[in-house]
Order: sequence, then structure tokens, then C-alpha cells
Amino acid sequence: MTEPLPWWPARFVRALTAMGFLLPAPGRGRVVSLTVGAGRVDAEVRDDRPHQVRIGLTAFGKTDWAAVTHALAAKASATVLLLRGELPRDVEEIFKAVRLPLFPSSAREVSLDCTCPAAEVPCGHLNAVFSALVARVADDPFTILALRGRDRETLLEELKNRLIAAEPLDPGAPALTEVMDTFFDCGAAPGLGGEAPLHGPPTAADALLGQAAPFAITAGGEDVAELLRPVYRALAGEDGA
Repeated sequence: MTEPLPWWPARFVRALTAMGFLLPAPGRGRVVSLTVGAGRVDAEVRDDRPHQVRIGLTAFGKTDWAAVTHALAAKASATVLLLRGELPRDVEEIFKAVRLPLFPSSAREVSLDCTCPAAEVPCGHLNAVFSALVARVADDPFTILALRGRDRETLLEELKNRLIAAEPLDPGAPALTEVMDTFFDCGAAPGLGGEAPLHGPPTAADALLGQAAPFAITAGGEDVAELLRPVYRALAGEDGA
């Protein structure tokens, strides 16, 4: 039984399918090499002879990536996951916030080329490369970011630099990059496991009576709430009860 794809390759396949590339599609030949770079995928496919295949995707420029990096660094949870080698589920929304599509949204963004003489596009060799590319994206979520113009090392270095440059709220607090392993650990709850309980301001035992709606009845002409007030204080052991 085939395991379901993680969310990012599944989203990549949906984006390609929406543009008319029906995946998975029958491939032809064997993909012997596949290189992913900014804006392009270069591959060699062999059947009876070698064929050079290229898939192009619009890459973002420096200004665009500066905006993306700033948006990612502004969200601590996204930054921590990226630094741990994971792709946050809301990363697509972060890209959309700066008016950039992470996944291809138009056929105009994609170009296809194969050295085989087949008339159909995509040909069987391109289909084989598309399948290999989806597998690469599933193994390494940073592949789609690399296609858009930022490889893993460059992006993570820029995120770290932004964190280091940011002014800490507490001069004595450690940098986020130093506490990533325990970032989401909240520790023992107060009052459990030997931890000291939290102490808030004292609340009067009869405070609830002051918040209750007026009683519709009286007892011997006395307000019921006032009759109950000494009882609440006595149960709480307050002085003067």
C-alpha cells in the first residue's frame, strides 16, 4: 500500500495538475540525473538514447526574496521549523502575504523542453522528469524554494542573520537560535511535579454573591444574598464569619 504524500508534494502536484499537467503520467525512459537550481530543473533521461530535459519555473529576484525572508523571520514558529529543516504548513500564506506564489499558479510560469523529436508536450521523457521532481520535492521540501530562487543554505543563513540582528526584548535572554531545541517546551505546570504553585491576589469567599443576579425572593424580609454571605465566609474560614 502506497503511503500518502506529505502536504508539500501533494500541493505541488495539485498546482501542476491545475495547469494541465496530468500527474502521475506515463513516463518514458530512465532519469539518470536531475539537478534543481534557481528557476530550472535539468535532467538526463535515457531510453534507446540519452535526452536532455529542462523544466523552467519563474524564480524570484533579490527584492522579492528580501520581502519573503523578512516575513518568515517575523513569524517565530515558521523560522524555527525552517531552521529544523521542515516546511511550515502556513508557508504558502506567508508568500501570498507579500504577493508571491510559492507554488506555480499559471502555465506562463512554466517552460518545458526535451531534445527528443516527439511532437506532444509534455512528452514521455518530461513526464518521467516530472515524476522524479515530485519525488525530490517529497524528500526535500526545500526543493520548491530552490526552484523559486533560494537554496536551503542561503535561506537559512539569511534567517539566522536576521535573528542575530534583531534587538532582544531582554538583554539577558538567549538568542532564538540557541534555544530552538526547547522553543516549544513549556516545562512543568505550576503546582505539579514539585513546582511551586502560582499565587494570585486573594479573592473574598463571598465574591460570587456580589456577581449573582438579585434573588427574586426574600427570607423574613431579608435579602437572600446577604443571608448567605456569612455562610460563605464561615466555610472559607475567614475571620469574622
